[in-house]
Amino acid sequence: MTALLYLLGVVIFVVAILASIGLHELGHMIPAKKFGGKVTQYMIGFGPTVWSKQVGETEYGLKAIPLGGYVKIVGMLPPGASAAADEVTVDEHGNQVTRVRKSNTGMFTQLISDARAAEWELVGPDDGDRLFYKMPSWKKVVVMAGGPTVNILIAFFLFWLVFSTYGQKSLEVQPGAPVVDSVSECVIAYEDEGRECTPDDPAAPAAEAGLRPGDTITSFNGTEVTGWDQLRELIRGNADGDAVIGYLRDGEQRTGTTSTTVEARPASETDTTLREVGFLGVTPVTEVVTETGGPLYTLDQMGTMTVDTVQALATLPAKVWDVGQAIVGLEERDPNGPVSIVGGGRLAGETTAHEQIPTADKGAFLLTLIAGFNFFIGVFNFVPLLPLDGGHIASAMWEALRRGFARLRGGPDPGYVDAAKLLPVAYVVASAMLVMGVVLIIGDLVVPLRLTS
Repeated sequence: MTALLYLLGVVIFVVAILASIGLHELGHMIPAKKFGGKVTQYMIGFGPTVWSKQVGETEYGLKAIPLGGYVKIVGMLPPGASAAADEVTVDEHGNQVTRVRKSNTGMFTQLISDARAAEWELVGPDDGDRLFYKMPSWKKVVVMAGGPTVNILIAFFLFWLVFSTYGQKSLEVQPGAPVVDSVSECVIAYEDEGRECTPDDPAAPAAEAGLRPGDTITSFNGTEVTGWDQLRELIRGNADGDAVIGYLRDGEQRTGTTSTTVEARPASETDTTLREVGFLGVTPVTEVVTETGGPLYTLDQMGTMTVDTVQALATLPAKVWDVGQAIVGLEERDPNGPVSIVGGGRLAGETTAHEQIPTADKGAFLLTLIAGFNFFIGVFNFVPLLPLDGGHIASAMWEALRRGFARLRGGPDPGYVDAAKLLPVAYVVASAMLVMGVVLIIGDLVVPLRLTS
């Protein structure tokens, strides 16, 4: 039964991601066709074609590697800035046909020339007015933004469903004077938290003071304690000074004396920078708080997610490097680090197969996991670098901007932006994405993240 539930979770996740990919590509294809563009292929996956069907001028199909998808819009690249570089012939019907000549003047020039020539091999004699690069800039933006926008909308509706029904659960310290939940037996460096105490580790100040789970801390060095945040700041500011702790145990007021220890700890819950602060060694009793909300609440939460995602993208190469280090056994894998679709599938399977997780929690986790992947895919694709959608959006916006400036100055039309000139950048970015993807997949197979991590 556990194996079947695990398989069910994996299948649900994979099918949901494939559906998201398909909807992403529809977000490109539908406006492209609406604006008169020619779409010759709509594919989910990469590699060899598993199945396809020709409907009108578009081939719809599935490919063997389900790690993405694409639509082929004819005329993404202009024929070239110089007419001398191109060859114009007349076909048997009397129509002019442009063929891009190949160049052999340098590696990058050759790459650009080959890509341009391959692009124009698909252009038919009647396609002159249907080429993507000839569309108005705003239409190009709509077409290229359609895909990632669909992913963000999927994420919004899934998050909204979870937030409005199941809610968002978090652990919060009980209000009032803090009740001790646990007392550290020894002082362990922040980087080593989770390991057992050894005889060489110094005793924690809280243990020396005689504190026990269930005690309510009422004062610290003569200051009345009314909440955990206040107590934490008092402890941190005490450095290695003496500490007189007042606490209640079974209704009896008691006092314990110790000296706090200076330890390197995160500056705050949101700032992970390690700073030397006073350390006592207690954790407060917490309670599960459920917060629900509708569309505005969801938008507010997704605004915070956007900031977090942008920050995560900025550090993604370093995070993937850490995964590589974990693969070869040089360090432990960060439980909050990135995962691939393989890792997402494993987490989905482990969640559905876990016997102690309630069904409602499983469903909420799966929906949140799928929403999170869609949100990341959407934001990632808006990065203004080719071959990502954001690269094409940036090119179209730059085209509109420079044409607007030309009109204001009364100058000649500067023409279309030639995205082909950015292909060397696209190849570098695509190579980096491929390497990072492979590292994450290997990491999810060799040192996978688990629910117990």
